[in-house]
Amino acid sequence: MKTLDLASLPQAPGGPTPLRDQIGAMVDRWMTSASLYRWSLTNPLTRWVTRRRARQVFDLMAGFVYSQVLLACVRLRILEAVAERPRSLEELAQSTRLPAAGLQRLLQSALALRLLDLRSQGRYGLGPLGAPVAGYAGIRAMIEHHAVLYQDMQDPVAMLQGPGQPGAMAQYWPYTLEPGAQASAGAGLTQADKYARYSNLMSASQPFVVDEILASYRFDEHRCVLDVGGGQGTFLSRLAQHATQLQVHLFDLPDVAKLAQANFERQGLQSRAKATPGSFLHDPLPRGADLVTLIRVAHDHPDADVRTVLAAIFEALPLGGTLLLAEPMAQEPEHTPQGDAYFHFYLLAMGAGRLRTSRELMAMMADAGFTHLEVVPNPMPLQTQILLGRKSQGLPA
Repeated sequence: MKTLDLASLPQAPGGPTPLRDQIGAMVDRWMTSASLYRWSLTNPLTRWVTRRRARQVFDLMAGFVYSQVLLACVRLRILEAVAERPRSLEELAQSTRLPAAGLQRLLQSALALRLLDLRSQGRYGLGPLGAPVAGYAGIRAMIEHHAVLYQDMQDPVAMLQGPGQPGAMAQYWPYTLEPGAQASAGAGLTQADKYARYSNLMSASQPFVVDEILASYRFDEHRCVLDVGGGQGTFLSRLAQHATQLQVHLFDLPDVAKLAQANFERQGLQSRAKATPGSFLHDPLPRGADLVTLIRVAHDHPDADVRTVLAAIFEALPLGGTLLLAEPMAQEPEHTPQGDAYFHFYLLAMGAGRLRTSRELMAMMADAGFTHLEVVPNPMPLQTQILLGRKSQGLPA
């Protein structure tokens, strides 16, 4: 094997290369060396590392196939069927109306991905990774929704070229489009239908986020909560049942606010819950709440819009009022990324917003006037991280 001399490495423009970069370059040469790869396979101390990384690279390459196996299982309701009781290939072929030979390929693939588990007499049961999918309608709704994302990601390089014609994902979220583009988005649907479509998806996927927030923050000190961009009111409905002392108030676009008000009435919450229509980018927010929540909103919008809504929230809150911001966030450089790769491209496909770190968001909150900023510990930060800020002074200059 060839040894590498640090002195032989290229120098950075304007001065010597930092030692960390020199070491990194040396490691890169080692890791891409064919002779090192062959040697590592013969050495019992390194063989497991090489095999593990080879499997990880293969999974990266095969990831799209894996996602399509999952999508097919959801569309065919296979996971829900085997959750009721183990099923044979013949039973599943009859219920899905697929030829047994083709279906068997899907079932064997689902076994390999641990979506299914092989039971007695060759029947198929629920696997450890299939259980949460079968148990939660919100997960299934998001999996089905991702078929839209896959259309846009057929050419990821083209996506990175910059703004062009709105793709399938951008058309799914009508509020991200310019008014001229909204008319062509979702052909055959009224504007109310378009808002209902994405609002239904957000409502279906909201329970996981709600559970994380309720497990992480106590609402005992508050009397009235305003949820900005609250969709159909899934969060506020759960919150009203969780903290019975609260009055809850939702603010969202007119078509969405109508859905939320109807939802409150169906649940018998109309005496404690109300929905006000409006745009947080153009209209003043309702006053009277001592806690404002902004849940899965900021990452959908560009920086200027986020600063606008944070300023509006600060103005609407009384002195001593609190902002709770919860959404997926990028990991800081010193931490291991979790869902960063996924959310960066999802938001790119949407055509609006970006994934921000907690530090970036807290800096924007501070610019709006909020103080006493903190990160709330969360047992499952993949879906949501939670930030708090207080209004302890008047409007910023």
